[in-house]
Amino acid sequence: MSGIRAWRNLPAGSAAPALLCIPPFPGARTLPLAVPVVDRAAAPSHSDDMAQSCIEAVRAGRVGGCFWGAQPALAGRSLLLRPATVAQVRLMLARVKDMGLQHEAAIWLNGPMRAARSTIAADIPKIDDASDPWYLFDQADMLWCDAGDELALLARMAGRQVVCFGEGRFGALGTAQASGDLEDAVSTHLIAGFAYRNPFTGDDIPLVEAIELLAFWRRLIDANRPLRAAVGFAFWKRAAVAPLLWGGGDIPFVSDPAMLRRLPAGSAVALWRSKASPSLIEEMDRAGLVARDVEDGFIRSAGLGADCVPPLSIVVDALGAHFDPAGPTELENMLRAGGFPPALLERAARLRSRIVESGIGKYGAGGGALDRPGGERRHILVTGQVEDDRSVQCGGGDVGGNLDLLRRVRLHEPDAFILYKPHPDVEAGHRKGHVQDRDALAHADRVVRDVPISALLAMVDGVHVLTSLAGFEALLRGKAVTTHGVPFYAGWGLTTDLGIVPSRRGVPRTIDELVAAVLLLYPRYLDPVTRLPCPPEILVRHLAGNIDFGNPWIVGMRRLQGRVMRRWTEGRGTR
Repeated sequence: MSGIRAWRNLPAGSAAPALLCIPPFPGARTLPLAVPVVDRAAAPSHSDDMAQSCIEAVRAGRVGGCFWGAQPALAGRSLLLRPATVAQVRLMLARVKDMGLQHEAAIWLNGPMRAARSTIAADIPKIDDASDPWYLFDQADMLWCDAGDELALLARMAGRQVVCFGEGRFGALGTAQASGDLEDAVSTHLIAGFAYRNPFTGDDIPLVEAIELLAFWRRLIDANRPLRAAVGFAFWKRAAVAPLLWGGGDIPFVSDPAMLRRLPAGSAVALWRSKASPSLIEEMDRAGLVARDVEDGFIRSAGLGADCVPPLSIVVDALGAHFDPAGPTELENMLRAGGFPPALLERAARLRSRIVESGIGKYGAGGGALDRPGGERRHILVTGQVEDDRSVQCGGGDVGGNLDLLRRVRLHEPDAFILYKPHPDVEAGHRKGHVQDRDALAHADRVVRDVPISALLAMVDGVHVLTSLAGFEALLRGKAVTTHGVPFYAGWGLTTDLGIVPSRRGVPRTIDELVAAVLLLYPRYLDPVTRLPCPPEILVRHLAGNIDFGNPWIVGMRRLQGRVMRRWTEGRGTR
């Protein structure tokens, strides 16, 4: 058995490097990122510059150790002491005293030393083991540690001086500061000593790719660090959302205004605004809390939110909801700024192709070829929306609901064969926006229901929308899109816009630039298998395989409730 493959048969509890490990996201279920190579002779050879590439990747990503940990201030202390034993701390402190560095030192307690905290000199600050090493290295110039401590290697990669005590595998890093010694240590302890596994696919990956994955998680964690609470999240969403809002510590889901009053003014709160009670939002304002708007992502799940299927993708915006054209948002600013690297645009093109080929939309996958019922006539799809949805209220302009939208489309496309597809949440009986078929057919040629949106998009020539995400999905497929409201994808030169688009947009973008911002950079995604935050390609892969992530009991009850409500609504409409 090769050493690279041997990890698959290692017993539980086999040693893995603490230096490069997956953050403990809430609810995550995954094997280690790195596992020991059983047979080093069978490990693949590596080039001389691989170690340097790994060092540069670690520095750029600021990963390694407990990089998701607390970020304590050292208050001007520039010397970190990290003893492994009580005897070692006494030796370090004696040397500190001899050198007159008492006011420069702080003690970084590792796991075994926490129990001895009370016996260590009271006049020197103590730092918990679970702290972000990069935040500490930013403040310190030197690390004194045990020769067996992996953080000696990380400190050297961070460009800090290291002094090692005792004997151990990293002792050489404390006796010389030359780059060659560092590269040798990386080659020995990180490259040759371990195999690395993609937690989403199970495939073996190079160390640099593993480091880039850790850096991806670091960026998410750092973005979440300011969050102190989450407001407006239904209980059935919380397990899926918690990993995407995790900043290294538990984030409380709050429904009691008193809890908000206890937060310091200026604290950031993740807010699902449409589901939060007015009293909670008012309390946030009174307490001086800062909202970060959370909404469903653009590739959401394999089911409806109204059916209590939790989202596998969300967006978090510190400036406002992405669908509100009243002011700029992070997404809009991203698109205005541009500057997307060629590699990112190539990735966007691949993702777009994968989505189209798999027939994936916001609520899952579906496809199949459809006949054109109108023959040679131009076929236009009109997608209904939830009429009291915030995206409609914010970006719907003067369009008076789904029936008015249909009327306007017929005036704009007098000779087209118009297909009207009601919104799935409305069809499920949970939301406002129902249009009787006889009223819809006064303007449309056909009402379509049980047909996947992706199949309809493949068949039609164009799409008319108010603010619906279906317009963005149509753009992915190269279809002509006419917007009657102001969705986030309007105003970038890719759509025919009949609504009043803010002049601050007006920057032409390619479809792959739009995809790069909207699907790669802006949202957050959750892998339903490992429960780890993941790149969009992983979620698309699962949705193409029809993985179900909903609670069957809750989803079933909501669907039954929806059928009852729909029949009641239809019954009222026929009176």
